[in-house]
Amino acid sequence: MTSYAQTITRDNELSGGIAMAVVAAMIAVLFAGSTALTPLYVIYKQAFGFSQITLTLVYAVYVVGNLAALLFFGRLSDVIGRRPAAMAAMGVAIVSALFFLFAENLAWLDIARILSGLGIGIGAGTGTAWLAELIEGEDKSRAAIIATSTNFVGLGAGALASGLLAEYAPWPLRLTFAVYLALLLLVTLMLWRTQETVPQTRRLAEVSMRPRLSVPAGIRARFVAPAITGFGAMALVGFYAALAPSILAQQLHATNHAEAGGLFFELSIVAAATILATARLSSRFTMLAALVLMIPTVALIVAAQVFASAAIMVIGTALCGVAAAFGYRGGLQVVNHIAPADRRAEVVSAFFVCCFCGNALPVIGIGVLSSLTSATVASLAFAGMITIFSLVALGFGAKYAR
Repeated sequence: MTSYAQTITRDNELSGGIAMAVVAAMIAVLFAGSTALTPLYVIYKQAFGFSQITLTLVYAVYVVGNLAALLFFGRLSDVIGRRPAAMAAMGVAIVSALFFLFAENLAWLDIARILSGLGIGIGAGTGTAWLAELIEGEDKSRAAIIATSTNFVGLGAGALASGLLAEYAPWPLRLTFAVYLALLLLVTLMLWRTQETVPQTRRLAEVSMRPRLSVPAGIRARFVAPAITGFGAMALVGFYAALAPSILAQQLHATNHAEAGGLFFELSIVAAATILATARLSSRFTMLAALVLMIPTVALIVAAQVFASAAIMVIGTALCGVAAAFGYRGGLQVVNHIAPADRRAEVVSAFFVCCFCGNALPVIGIGVLSSLTSATVASLAFAGMITIFSLVALGFGAKYAR
């Protein structure tokens, strides 16, 4: 039987391993845009004169684009094809980079963040499906491993490159996004030549725009553990991306922007390495391990602030990377296992909504609390929330996860 690749490939199209590398690069470069701001938050705060709570809202508004993509464009690439959907995602990301490049006030940043979230929401799902179809053979689990590890590599690379440019190059708020824009254009050109894997595409008008999201009644109890695990894992990542630079500057007195980028790079690379190194571990084990690891992780975060210890912060960041990797991969695999075949995409989308909300909502609460009290009190509240969520999810996971 002829495969998709054999059916659709043209002489001038990139296929095989090169095509997979290009699609993986797309996922990485899209996610890099979401953390390029991490070392720049302190600079924006000074340049535009906004408060800590405003800073956290700039970070969290990104989830608006994520959710819009998930709810309204989840089936886009199934209908119009992987390549057109990927090109659309890259186009949105390019517009987002232009808003960042020429940002003059808070409104520009908010629009740029929403567009960045929208582009990632469309591109991540498209890229994961594209990778699965490019992989030869029956075992498609490698696509999830590539997509999730590349996701974290992009997150880390974006933060590190931005921090280095902000610290050691001129025009930190402009040069970062000029370089990022060039990368987006390069990857877009490569995508234009990459093999399509959807044999029969339809018009954009045939894409259903009606949002639909639910979890079947029969699996709701078993869905609780992975949902809370994904929420907690992404809350940890969100905490570091939005608030760790401020903790470094205020509590640890580390003003080097490259250090802020390096800290998040450490988290992301540890997470990516963990995903690759533990690919053979069962989903149930990794999910429950993530829930256990979240508790000492937040304890180390608080300890780093209380004792103003960079060493504890580094250790806590590494442990956070392991917990985030276990939680994200383990939770997603459990959801894939328990979801009915005819509603898998819908249930997985519900899981991602939990992840996106975890990435944004706790960060907003911590930002409000830190502006009213102190960063240490806010981190204590965050630690308490994660601990409670972890214990609740452990209870459900031990009972229902299989």
